Amino acid sequence: MIDAAVQQLAEKGWCALRGFLSGELVQRLAEDARRLHATGQMRPAATGQGAQREVRAGLRDDAIAWLEESPASPAQLEYLSRMEALRLAANRELQLGLFDLETHFARYPAGARYQKHLDTFQQDGRRTLSVICYLNAGWQESDGGQLRIYLDEDNASRHADILPEGGTLACFLSHRFPHEVLPASRERLSLTGWFRRRA
Repeated sequence: MIDAAVQQLAEKGWCALRGFLSGELVQRLAEDARRLHATGQMRPAATGQGAQREVRAGLRDDAIAWLEESPASPAQLEYLSRMEALRLAANRELQLGLFDLETHFARYPAGARYQKHLDTFQQDGRRTLSVICYLNAGWQESDGGQLRIYLDEDNASRHADILPEGGTLACFLSHRFPHEVLPASRERLSLTGWFRRRA
């Protein structure tokens, strides 16, 4: 599965793979996310960096909890081990120089979205590979909430929509692909992160 992800990245700069995480692991991670939400440990997500960092409702409507801000559960450790295997494979095959991973749980309530954006900052280009693992059991096309990746900056009609189905991995080169999260009709959970190069 990791080899398939790396091959897709090599061929087109992005990938979407169903079943990257097992159903049992997805369930345990979703329970972690809901526990963090229920205990008030998720905070409204901000955009920007440094002095420009702010919460902008309507642009981005999710709440997040960074993994390093909470004790790692066995499920989180298993997820991080899976991500480490992906990092090593991407470095070996694609020579990306990925050094570490910053990652958080993200919860979008029904109707929430994240408008079109890039994952890199103007003054900080360390984010190299964006990685998202979805934690939504029984997700249907009619539920919405797709990740829309724009494949051509000059032609918005050229895009790929990835369903946030539990266990699916989406990853892409952070500097290359603008993307957005479309509104869903139900709660939408994920682990979202970025492999970074050294400064």
